[in-house]
Amino acid sequence: MKKNLVILSGAGMSAESGISTFRDAGGLWDKYPVMQVASAEGYVRDPELVIDFYNERRKQLLDVEPNAGHTGLAELEKDFNVTVVTQNVDNLHERAGSTHVIHLHGELTKVCSSRDPYNPRYVRELKPEEYEVKMGDKAGDGSQLRPFIVWFGEAVPEIETAIGYVEKADIFVIIGTSMNVYPAAGLLNYVPRTAEVYLIDPKPVDTHSMRQIHVIQKGASEGVKELKTEILH
Repeated sequence: MKKNLVILSGAGMSAESGISTFRDAGGLWDKYPVMQVASAEGYVRDPELVIDFYNERRKQLLDVEPNAGHTGLAELEKDFNVTVVTQNVDNLHERAGSTHVIHLHGELTKVCSSRDPYNPRYVRELKPEEYEVKMGDKAGDGSQLRPFIVWFGEAVPEIETAIGYVEKADIFVIIGTSMNVYPAAGLLNYVPRTAEVYLIDPKPVDTHSMRQIHVIQKGASEGVKELKTEILH
């Protein structure tokens, strides 16, 4: 029986690949007020600005590659039942070969209805040549196509799915997330008492938890390499 390995990944997972993080100094939030490009209100106020912002994020995906951390996690599927729960909207986990990825905050490569964002009938995966969404591009229900992103103040539809896997984890690994964004940060509360917990981050992270946590104070690529030696012994 393979053990269940659940990973919670955040922006630090993709930083080595060159994906701009939002929260670090010089990150995207310094250039754009967060509520302007990551809230339903901002979208209603200036849909064109928001659509262009995500067009640029999407095009950035064409210039970046998964890093050794991403591929290292994908390789663990040989030995574990791996579920990746990610706060990232990029597709680097999938491109590295991970086959079971739950995106809590949406997916850059998908678009949906402005009127009914979570209706699966209107969610569509874009091919790279379609990454430039324009005003006037319509979803199946006739509304403007919008990014399939969970914005501030919106419900996180996949959180229940994620909790279901976290509750069955034998090993739970946190990589590159500040543990300040809820509901994702609350997932640690659902990890079974018997599970081992690892934290991979070059910076100190306050997990707001009394649990014993194995800390690997490294970036994603080096940290995943060390994780593998620890859990594959």
